[in-house]
Amino acid sequence: MDLITLTDPRSPVSEAYRTLRTNLSFYSLDTPIRSLVVTSAAPGEGKSTTIANLAVTMAQSGRRTILVDCDLRRPSLHDIFGLKAEPGFTDMVLSDTMDAPLQATAVDNLWLLATGAKPPNPADLLGAKKVDQIIARLQEEADIILFDAPPVIAVTDAAILGTKVDGVLLVIQAGRTKRDHAERAKETLEKARVRIVGAALTNAPKDSAMSGYYG
Repeated sequence: MDLITLTDPRSPVSEAYRTLRTNLSFYSLDTPIRSLVVTSAAPGEGKSTTIANLAVTMAQSGRRTILVDCDLRRPSLHDIFGLKAEPGFTDMVLSDTMDAPLQATAVDNLWLLATGAKPPNPADLLGAKKVDQIIARLQEEADIILFDAPPVIAVTDAAILGTKVDGVLLVIQAGRTKRDHAERAKETLEKARVRIVGAALTNAPKDSAMSGYYG
């Protein structure tokens, strides 16, 4: 169910992910988004599932896409794609080389940079200057880089990483995300002077008219 864009590509949910991809592509035509952090206000709101499916649709459109798991506390992208957790992002930050241990996924044009070994101080690691160099290095290999980051109000990781990329997408789950949590997350990102490109609503009620259209 995690990768519905692969298991049921004709579903309304898959089409919603393609619409999100299109909206992000048109967000700023003069300065296209080439690096994007996807996060949520609180845990359990579907950010990892959202970024995984968004990455699939990006790759399916022909864009070379690198998905980076920067949820260094509770990584899950390697499980979603059936790949290894190590080596990965943290190993790259701590090494003397700029070789990225990318893993090919089952989707053409899509690679995963898993978390790697869990560090004792994720926020400090994400704030390191080496991370800026890694982002620049990955941009040489890809058209877009998507970063999965921990929930905003739980830890500072997403805000720190958000200052290093072109934008941040906030995932909000209908029926779960509390209004005050969403507002706190927005305020936290704004205080960090992070560019919020928008919010993605997940778990929204299905429109029966749309279901009929898609068969």
